[in-house]
Amino acid sequence: MDGKPTTDIAAYFDLSDVAVEQFLGLVTAYGLNFLAAVFTLFLGIWLSRRASRLTGEWLSRLNRLDKTLVPIMAALVRYAGLTLTIIVTLGNFGVETTSIIAVLGAAGLAVGLALQGTLSNVAAGLMLLFLRPFRIGDWVEAAGVSGSVREIGLFTTTIDTFDNVFISIPNSSIWSSNIINHARYGTRRMDLDIGIGYDSNLDTAETALMSLATDPRVLADPAPRFLVVSYGDSAINVRLRAYASYDDFFDLYWDLNRRLKGVLDDHGIDIPFPQRVVHHMGNGSDSAGDGGG
Repeated sequence: MDGKPTTDIAAYFDLSDVAVEQFLGLVTAYGLNFLAAVFTLFLGIWLSRRASRLTGEWLSRLNRLDKTLVPIMAALVRYAGLTLTIIVTLGNFGVETTSIIAVLGAAGLAVGLALQGTLSNVAAGLMLLFLRPFRIGDWVEAAGVSGSVREIGLFTTTIDTFDNVFISIPNSSIWSSNIINHARYGTRRMDLDIGIGYDSNLDTAETALMSLATDPRVLADPAPRFLVVSYGDSAINVRLRAYASYDDFFDLYWDLNRRLKGVLDDHGIDIPFPQRVVHHMGNGSDSAGDGGG
């Protein structure tokens, strides 16, 4: 009887050693899988960002590729890399690939239903890329914003206003609004209006305004024209109509406005102030009578 407790105790310790070894084995196996999953996750995120940046830089150097496509292609590479990273990370935990795809499909459906507005931005972004109503650098007016297009992304479009303000607009808002592209055509029409006095000679006024059209930035085709727009209360409203390339349009417009008054002064043409003629309808006898009283 004295040996029996000793045998039980030894068996107990033997079983304890087996359990500890099994536990340590499980911890080691799952710990290694966990570390591998964490390493894979961080490595995949880094590689996705790196691949996206390199793709954008490479595509930017291709002269035949529209710069509008660069941001969206870089974003697609990044999201594809992140998706692959998630699949590999889950695979480290023993999850079957088919199961992962099924789960991602179900999750994608649920997310799609929950984020209909976000997906509409993606769809609108793709339509903007396919139909090309504007490109990078164009001056546009859309969704109540006016400025130069900096980037067309997967979800939003970035516009820089002329007072250097950054504005990010959801693609769906742009797609559902009227889009005015001032830079779509390479040629822009310019109308320079001014009021001249009624005592001015129209031929002289034409000579004065047409002298502004000798600027080399004014296009010869279509040819510049002098137009009499209307006869106002105080002035004859005349117009110089000219055409210029989009790149020269704004500088030329400000320069011609700056030179306009000097040209009119050189030709003796006045720019009248607003005037009003008042006719007195009273008769002379009533005035005389009132004066005598």
